[in-house]
Amino acid sequence: MTSGPPTGVPVDFAAALADLRRQALRAEVRLTEIPAPRRVAPFSVALSGDVLPGTPPGRTDQDRPDDHDHAEEPLATGRFVVLHDPAGQEAWHGTFRVVTLVRATLEPEMAADPMLADVAWSWVGECLESAGLVPGTDTVADGGTVTRVLSQSYGALEGTPGAVDLEIRASWTPLDTRLGTHLSAWAALLTMAAGVPPLPEGVAALTRRFTDRSRQRHTVGP
Repeated sequence: MTSGPPTGVPVDFAAALADLRRQALRAEVRLTEIPAPRRVAPFSVALSGDVLPGTPPGRTDQDRPDDHDHAEEPLATGRFVVLHDPAGQEAWHGTFRVVTLVRATLEPEMAADPMLADVAWSWVGECLESAGLVPGTDTVADGGTVTRVLSQSYGALEGTPGAVDLEIRASWTPLDTRLGTHLSAWAALLTMAAGVPPLPEGVAALTRRFTDRSRQRHTVGP
């Protein structure tokens, strides 16, 4: 993320940005700041995320090359967007809105599971809860969609294994500026969709929070 918020941003938005910067995530999650939407709210910040295969034993996160040198295919990708309107918006029931996206490719046999969408949506609540966020107390106006697309190859590509592309879109309104926990919840959703096992209890997550490209100033405001 940027080294500091742009001049003139509201105190609450600056506090939210600072809390995002302080949040440590597990090593498989790589974040990059991207251009934020400009028309939805006066102030916004957007991050893209990839879940990459874990760091090999004996190596630390700092030993790995920068993101642009990675040859690994992400296990899951997504976006985390924070919108802020000091005047509030009626649909948000607040002055902030978190808008998230998660995409992952699942095993083809999961396509036949009629409960796949329900299960995927339940992951959102589980990840919010695991981050310590309580609906109605820490978040309001939660909502979203789950989309699944089954890909089956034919002809010259007939030997290509089928796959299920899963897309989870979820948004909610935070009730304070401590958005680091919301980022953590989304990162947990990314890793869950990627099939990465949860960290054992008592094991701390440690990673660089943002790539070098995050130093670019993309945070939007007047």
